[in-house]
Amino acid sequence: MTKKRISFQGEPGANSHLACREAYPDYEPMPCPTFEDAFAAVTSGEAALGMIPIENSVAGRVADIHHLMPRSGLHIVAEWFLPVKHQLVAPKGATLDGIRTVESHVHALGQCRNIIRKLKIRPIVAADTAGSAREVAERGDKTCAAIASRLAAEIYGLDILADDVEDEAHNTTRFIVLAREPQWAEGGNGPVVTTFIFRVRNIPAALYKAMGGFATNGVNMTKLESYMIEGNFFATMFYADIEGHPDDHNVALALKELEYFSKETKILGVYPAHPYRATFREVAE
Repeated sequence: MTKKRISFQGEPGANSHLACREAYPDYEPMPCPTFEDAFAAVTSGEAALGMIPIENSVAGRVADIHHLMPRSGLHIVAEWFLPVKHQLVAPKGATLDGIRTVESHVHALGQCRNIIRKLKIRPIVAADTAGSAREVAERGDKTCAAIASRLAAEIYGLDILADDVEDEAHNTTRFIVLAREPQWAEGGNGPVVTTFIFRVRNIPAALYKAMGGFATNGVNMTKLESYMIEGNFFATMFYADIEGHPDDHNVALALKELEYFSKETKILGVYPAHPYRATFREVAE
């Protein structure tokens, strides 16, 4: 029987690959060169799902996803949180004393500054973590290391010279899972997240008034970000996450007030809240 596929951006061994294996072990991970390709694989039916990183606790939001998501016509059906563990990897036989350079994605290098300074090695920015591991393995130069996942070290036959070299223990990436058809979670069956986009009317205090409905109805908004539409400084779209289901009475009232002050609103997904959210709530409180 042919496995269903789940697309991700990056090469085999990327953190997105790891998220696919953890969240959907029965699906075949499908690497894609770009985010656009990962989206297109789901749109075309080549993949049943897409695993897309949307934000990181250290690096912030992932560029381009907020632009790609609304235009894709795809729907968010789940979320996944992946604690990021970076490994310093090198060809077989390499030693820490012999390493002179380390390459990886710019965010991975930035998240591992302490080990880079400690070893006094030169960082080299590359396209991604798994690709860096592959290239280091192909060259076989024992003075060159990469920062990548444990899975990448396994796939490309590299030694792990130092474990878990990330500077921050809380380093976590949040992913959204995309599908062609909406699959709204049932209300009253555990915590739910609703994600939507909206564009307010061009009137004074429109955003303030649009947000007021969430406050007065006791709806917790966990994310609100803005982005320009087609480079227009005066056309701003907002991307938001709230806790609750659109069928909940208080959420329905808040969304109705939002629509009154908005030119455009669209729900992108209603999906179960990942248990990892409880960890962040405990820290915040």
